[in-house]
Amino acid sequence: MVLNEKLQHLVKELPKDTCGVYYLLNNNNQIIYIGKSINIRKRIIQHFRSTDKKEVKLQHFTHAIQFENTGNELIALLRESELIKTHLPIFNRAQRKVKMFYGLYRIKTSQKYEGLIIKKLDPLKNELLSFTSLQEAKNYLHSITEKYFLCQKINGLYKSSSGCFQYNLKECFGACVNEENYIEYNKRVNEFVKSLCFPKKDFIFQLKGRTSDEKGIVLIEQGVYKGFGYCKNEINNEKELKSFIAYKQDNRDVRKILFRHLKIEMLKLK
Repeated sequence: MVLNEKLQHLVKELPKDTCGVYYLLNNNNQIIYIGKSINIRKRIIQHFRSTDKKEVKLQHFTHAIQFENTGNELIALLRESELIKTHLPIFNRAQRKVKMFYGLYRIKTSQKYEGLIIKKLDPLKNELLSFTSLQEAKNYLHSITEKYFLCQKINGLYKSSSGCFQYNLKECFGACVNEENYIEYNKRVNEFVKSLCFPKKDFIFQLKGRTSDEKGIVLIEQGVYKGFGYCKNEINNEKELKSFIAYKQDNRDVRKILFRHLKIEMLKLK
C-alpha cells in the first residue's frame, strides 16, 4: 500500500533505527494509540501500509506522532505498559479485546499429581506464565517437562490411556500410570514454580542506553520491580546505580514482562 501525503510527511519526521515507545495522536492532540518497537519508524510504516480494517481506521485518525527513545526493548515494554494504563488509548483497548494469548496453569489431578497445562488466558485465574502463541507455550512446556522429569501425559502434551511417550523411554518415573509417589512428583513441580519467582534480594538489569555513553538500568528490590533509569556506562556501584532509578509501580503485567525477559536471557545461555 502506497502512503498518502499526510502519512508520508509523518513518517519522514521519524528517526531511523530508534528503539522505544510511540504515540499516535488525533487532530485534537489526544493519544489514540501507544506502541513499542525496536525500530519505531519501521513499525509505524507497517501500521500505515496495512490494509487491515482497524489499521486503516488508525491511519485515518492519526494526525501526529510522538515518540520516546528507550535504547532497549525491555524498558520500551515497561514504559509501554505504564503509558497504556495511564492514557487508555481507544485503539489499544480495541486491540486488547481481539488478541489471543495463552497461559501456563497449575492444576491437580484426581490422583493428587500437580499438572502444568496450557490454555487460553483466563482473567479469573492466575497463570504462572503467559505466551504470545500456542506453539511458543507448547515448546516451553516440553522443555520444562524434560528438564524437571515431569510427565507429558499429566501436562497435557501426550494423549494415552496408558503410559506417556517418555515413560516408554524410561525418562518419566511413572506418574502417568500411578507408579511414582505423587509427593515426590509434586516436589519437582514446586521446584519449577519456585524458579519463576524473583529472589528476595536486590538486583539490576544493565541494558543498552539511548546513546553510546550511557546504559539503561532496571531495578528489582527484594523481589519487587521498582523502576528503571539511565546512567553513564562507567557507573557500576549498586548504590549509585539505584540513585538513577525513576520509581514505578509493580504490577502483574510488569512481572510478566520481566519473566519473559528472563526466559529469553536463559535461552541465550543454552
